Formats: sequence, C-alpha cells, structure tokens
Amino acid sequence: MFRIALKMLFRDRAKYAMLVSGLAFCSLLMCQQSSVFCGLMIWTTATVRNIGAPVWVVDAKVEQANEIIPMRQIEVDRVRGIPGVAWAVPLYIGIEQARLTDGSFQNVQLVGLDTGTLTGRPMDMKSGRIEDLRLPNAVVVDQVAVEKFRRKGINIALGTTFEINDKEARVVGICHVNRSFLGQPYVYTTFDRAMEYAKPARKMLGYVLTAPVPGVSNEELAKRISALPGIRAIAKDQFFWDTVRWYIRNTGIPISFGTVVILGVIVGIAIAGQTFYLFIHDNLRFLAAFKAMGAPNSTLAGMVLLQAFSVGFIGYGIGVGLASWFGNTVLAKEQPPFYMPWQVPVFVAVVIVFICALSALIGLTKVMRLEPAVVFR
Repeated sequence: MFRIALKMLFRDRAKYAMLVSGLAFCSLLMCQQSSVFCGLMIWTTATVRNIGAPVWVVDAKVEQANEIIPMRQIEVDRVRGIPGVAWAVPLYIGIEQARLTDGSFQNVQLVGLDTGTLTGRPMDMKSGRIEDLRLPNAVVVDQVAVEKFRRKGINIALGTTFEINDKEARVVGICHVNRSFLGQPYVYTTFDRAMEYAKPARKMLGYVLTAPVPGVSNEELAKRISALPGIRAIAKDQFFWDTVRWYIRNTGIPISFGTVVILGVIVGIAIAGQTFYLFIHDNLRFLAAFKAMGAPNSTLAGMVLLQAFSVGFIGYGIGVGLASWFGNTVLAKEQPPFYMPWQVPVFVAVVIVFICALSALIGLTKVMRLEPAVVFR
C-alpha cells in the first residue's frame, strides 16, 4: 500500500514538483536568513575573538565589546595587584582616520598591542612578521584594509606608507583576522605608538587584558577584579554572549531577519497545504477504492503521511543544500556574513515537519470523511 502511495505521488508530476519546490524554497529562505543572522552576530564579537584574552577589564558602564569607555592607565597596575592575576597588559582600540597617498581618507580601527608581549596579536600572518611592529612607525593591516585600499587605487604591500592623524605609518605585515561588525579595517601597532597616533585625551586606555594563574578560573578572577571600584572584569565567553545579547535586545536586526523567516514559514504552509489538499482531492477515487476493498483508516492515514513527509524530506534536503552552497560561495568573499551552526538546520527541519504534518492533517480530514461508495459514482 505504501509503495502505491509513492507511485500516486510521483505520478502527478505537476503537483509533486510544486510541493517539492515550495518546501525547498521555504527551507532555503529560513536556513539562509538564519545563517546570515548568526553570521552578523558573530561579526559583532570580532574584537573578542581576534584578541582572545581570557579576561577583559573594562569601565564599569561598558555593556558590550564594541562599546569603549576610556580608562586611566593606572588601571593596569591596579589589576596586576589582584591575587590570582598571572599577567595584565594594556590594549588600545579606537577609530582613527588614515590618509592615503592620493589624499583620500579611510576610517580604520586602530589596535594598540602591549609593546613588550604583543598580547592579542593576529595569528594568521599572510606576509611580514608581527615582531616587526616594534620597528619605527610600523603597522600591520588586515585583509579588509587591502581590499578597501585597492578600491581606492592603492595596492598595499610591505613598505607601503600612509598617515594616521598626520603621522606616518609603514606597513610591515598583512594579516587575516575576523571581519569587524563596523566594517573598518584593523590596523595593528604597539600600545605606545597607538598613543602617538590617537588624538590626545585624558583617558586613553581601552581595555586591560589579563589571565588567571593555574588553579583560578576566568570567572573567579573576573569576580575578584570587579570588586575594584569603577571597573568591571568579564570572562571571554561571557563577553562574547553579552555582546550578542546586547545587539539582539537593542537593534532591529532580529526583527528584520525574523520577519523574513516567518514569511518563509507562511509561504511554505500556504503552498504545501493548498497543493497537498488538491493532490488528495484529485486522488480521492483511488483512496475510496482502497477503502471499499477493506483498507482501514489507519492505513490510508499512513499513506497520506508518507506522501507528505516524502516531499518534505526531499524539499528540505534541496533547500538546505542550496543554503549550504550559498554559504560556501559567500564565505570565500567574506560577505555577507554567514554562519550555520547545527541548530539552524535542526530548526528548519522542525518547521518543515510541522508544515508537512499540517498539510497532511488538511488532507486527512477529507480522507477520514470519505465514503467508499464514492468509487461507484
């Protein structure tokens, strides 16, 4: 009986193709949009992931990683005096203006690493050496800087010079790091030189990076440091999720992507439900014949469910496959953001199961009311 049900489904090629196409489009839309949303949230945490320090010390009012409230440099010494601190170094991060050789300007995210240890250095160096940052006027730029400067007609290479706030910067290395949410290129230099490049202010320290001694957890160290007045310490993982939650609560990004996902569900229900109802209606005479020959309602229900979930499985596979192909394509270009954790295809699968179950229910209402005498009319 179930083999006959599949033959009935595949025989009606027009409705079969419409069912599969509708569910595939629904799966593609939900999977692609959810993955882009996840990728965008990952972009917001680029600073935390690029630096990778176990514990971050910030001003007490800071809520997320892209919000920088300058602190006094004495905070580094205060943190070093806390029991359980293995090391503590300063970090400068700020938006500065770079002036290119042709006179055009480009905003950059200047990162000042601790001069002695270069803690938070980019690990993926495409050319040059990170240790050369200690040379006069030396900077390391990321792949975004190379792209943006190329669009302005300037090819970045080792030895290329430009100005940051009227002070010369010479490229000694090119690295690859996670792209920032704001889209500005990362320019790395030492902390002392960052103080020269940045516009002078009373407070210049952006973060204090620290790590616990063996036997002390990141969370415990963060709790000890947070007891100091005016500052707050956050473990790396907590800082990551605090940033994601802040953007979810305070921006319209979730609403924008959520609306598209909901529309995908509605479209899937409308197309699959209507088409499957017409499919059942057109095959009522066959189902009535089975019923007249003694097939119970449970068998007919199983046939209808098999037909519904067969097209759902095929449509889901095509949709997620297309979304994965899209992701592999855009990841090579790093735009738009795309990240598909395992929760995304699972979420899409649950929605497709719901759509198929609802479509089958619509068809089953007609099958359950079917009179076997219909076959003789």
